[in-house]
Amino acid sequence: MSLEYSSIPKVFLDTIKIGIIKSNLIAMFAGLSLALYVFDASIVANIVPILLSFLGSSLIIGAAGVFNNLYDRDIDAIMERTKKRPTVTGRVDTKSGLILGFSITLIGAIMLYIASPSAAVFGLLGLFLYVIPYTMWTKRTTIYNTEVGSLSGAVPPLIGWAAISPELGHFEIWALVVTMLLWQMPHFYGIAIRRFDEYKAAGVPMLPVVKGIGRTYVQTNVYLVLLLLSSFLFWPMSPFVAIVAFLVSLAWLILSVATFDKKETKKWSQRMFIFSINHITIIFLVIIAYSLIA
Repeated sequence: MSLEYSSIPKVFLDTIKIGIIKSNLIAMFAGLSLALYVFDASIVANIVPILLSFLGSSLIIGAAGVFNNLYDRDIDAIMERTKKRPTVTGRVDTKSGLILGFSITLIGAIMLYIASPSAAVFGLLGLFLYVIPYTMWTKRTTIYNTEVGSLSGAVPPLIGWAAISPELGHFEIWALVVTMLLWQMPHFYGIAIRRFDEYKAAGVPMLPVVKGIGRTYVQTNVYLVLLLLSSFLFWPMSPFVAIVAFLVSLAWLILSVATFDKKETKKWSQRMFIFSINHITIIFLVIIAYSLIA
């Protein structure tokens, strides 16, 4: 890896996928906040595991991004949005990428273990699910790659929760995990339609590429209905949180049905993608605010 000194920070951030780290940290903090609320735990008393969970999660998620970038170089070189990644252009070679990936995995796992052994277990589980079952297997072989990928995407709240307590027999954390699982399908279907031509050229069997836009539209709405129903899982914790989750999910479903146009599917997918980001951000912020205030 030969780089000018001034370019190292950008190459590093691009390689670890800093955008994905940021979004997953919000999910992690939502799970952590829920645990503080459920166990009536003090932020001050838990400041060390809280800080370590942020740092450790960042490194573990970053490592997943590094391994994904290394493995997907052939695909990324074909797709417009990924062809300038450092692992594609050669600014980060295989040896340097592997050293980086394993190094931050080790450091991140140690940080999470100090915070809580169960947090480290979930962190490594999320890394494994993203790299092996998703990146190295189903992403290139089946239309259900999105469902498999959603498993790793639902782990961050569990890391945050486990940093406060290893007790998993509470419905609050599983309500959040279910929400994360269901949310990811319509979110990534929107991306798949937006990038339809790129995925097709790269040979990635995304649902719209293999089964068509019509099937994807129907399946999107099925998951949105399930997401709508899952809102009630928050009711025992807080009717307010449940109602907010229900309303934003209902708005997303209405948007999907009301704006779908077979002739303008990319515009529809763009709207769906933007709304999906707002949807999950609102739910996370409401959960965090309620948990910390309550």
